[in-house]
Amino acid sequence: MSRGKLSRRQFVAATAMSSAALISAPYIRTAHAAGKLTMGFWDHWVPGANKASTELVNEWADKEKVEVSIDYITTQGSKLLLTIAAESQAKAGHDILAMATWWPHAQADLLEPMNDVVEPLIKLNGEVNGTVKYLGNAGDKWLAVPACIGSQIKGPCSRIDLMKKFANIDVQEMYPAGAPPKAENWTMDTFLKAAEACNKGGFPFGIGLGQTADSVDTAGAIFQSFGAELVDAKGNLAVKTDAVRQALEYYKRLIAFLPPEVAAWDDASNNKWLISGKGALIMNPPSAWAVAKRDAPAVAEQCWSHGFPVGPKGRFAPFVPFFWGVWNFSKNKEAAKSLLMHLSQPASVEKLVAASGGYDLPAFEKLTTLKTWAEEGPPKGTLYHYPNPYNHQILSIAASPAPPKIAQQIYAGATLTKMCLRYYQGEAMEKTLAWAEGELEGFMRS
Repeated sequence: MSRGKLSRRQFVAATAMSSAALISAPYIRTAHAAGKLTMGFWDHWVPGANKASTELVNEWADKEKVEVSIDYITTQGSKLLLTIAAESQAKAGHDILAMATWWPHAQADLLEPMNDVVEPLIKLNGEVNGTVKYLGNAGDKWLAVPACIGSQIKGPCSRIDLMKKFANIDVQEMYPAGAPPKAENWTMDTFLKAAEACNKGGFPFGIGLGQTADSVDTAGAIFQSFGAELVDAKGNLAVKTDAVRQALEYYKRLIAFLPPEVAAWDDASNNKWLISGKGALIMNPPSAWAVAKRDAPAVAEQCWSHGFPVGPKGRFAPFVPFFWGVWNFSKNKEAAKSLLMHLSQPASVEKLVAASGGYDLPAFEKLTTLKTWAEEGPPKGTLYHYPNPYNHQILSIAASPAPPKIAQQIYAGATLTKMCLRYYQGEAMEKTLAWAEGELEGFMRS
C-alpha cells in the first residue's frame, strides 16, 4: 500500500470491516488562532455524546475567535472511510478528520506531523499504550492525535448470575469495583471450562467467528495470549509455528461450546445475544450493556465488564483506538492543533467520557480512573475495570505486531477467524496453515 493512496484491493478490504492545567500551544503565533476550521468527527451512537464535543469545540472557538464547522460522519455504510479516501484523493476537505485504527498509517504521507501536540499531552496526561504507538506513530513522526471519542476496549461483559450459577465464577469478586483484580485463576483454561458449563446450562458465550471487527478483535487477543503471530514485526511469515497451532487447537475446543450460527455473526450479533438474555458472556465495549439498560433492564443489572483471561504468553485485550488527523493540505493547521490540544485536556476528556456513559476511552495512563467508570450502573461499578485502571492486561490489536500495511489486510480479510473455522470444520492443521500462508504472501505483494 503506497501511503497517501490506497489500492483498490486495500480500500475494498478495509471498507468491508467497518464496523490539570492547560498547556500553552507554542504553534499559535498570535493571541488567537483566528480564521475558519472544519472538522469531521465520528458520529457517536450514544445520545448526547455529540452535544458534548460540540460544546467543547464552541468553547474553544469563542476564546480563539475561530469560525468552526463540524460534520458528524457515521461509520455506517463505510461513510467515514469513504470520506477519508475521497479527501485524500482530492487533497481537500476537513482540516481535522477522525480516523480509526489503521488509517493514520494508510494516509501517513498526507498527514501533518502531530509531535508538537502529542508529546506535550503525554507529559501532561501520561504515557499512551503500545497499540496507540503502533497505530499512531511512524518512526519519529506522530501521525495523528489519540482521540478519546470512539476508542474502546472489547473485553468480556459477563452475566453475574449466570457465571455464578453455571461456572461457579463470581466476576464481581474477581474484578471488584474500586480495587485491583483478583484474577490469577482467570486463565484460558478456566475460560474454556466456563464456556462449556454455560453452554450445558443453556446460556452459551456469545463469541462471533464472522468476518467483522468484533469477531476479529477477540480472535486477535486470544491468539496473542498464546504468542501466536501470523507475521512478525519485521514482516516475516510466522504462521507455521507451535504458538499458532496451539491457538487453533484452543479455538477448535471453544467453538464447540458456542452458538452454532457464530460463523455468520456481525458486529450487532453479540450485542443482541446478550440483550436477549440468551448468553452468559460476550466480548464488547459497554454498548450492549447501555442498550440493555433501556430495553432489558433485568439483563443490564446482571452485567459486569472485566478483564480478559490470561494465556501462556500473557493477558491481552483488544483495544480499538480512534485518532484525529490533520491533513497536510489543511488551510488552518495551527488552529487545528490548538483545538486538538483543548479536546485532550483532562477536563475535556472527563466531559467526553461522562457524555458517552463511560464508553469512550482516553489512551493516556493518567486518565483511566475517572469517576464515570466508578459510578455508572446498574449495577454500580459495572464499568470500573473497563478502562484497565491497573494495567492488568496488555491492550493490543489483532494482526499486530506485523507492519501496519500488512496487518491492516490481515485484519480486514478476517484471516484469523477464517483459519479457526477452517480447522474447526475438519480441515487438516497443516492445510489450514498453508492456506493462511498463501493469503499472507498475497498481502505482502499488494
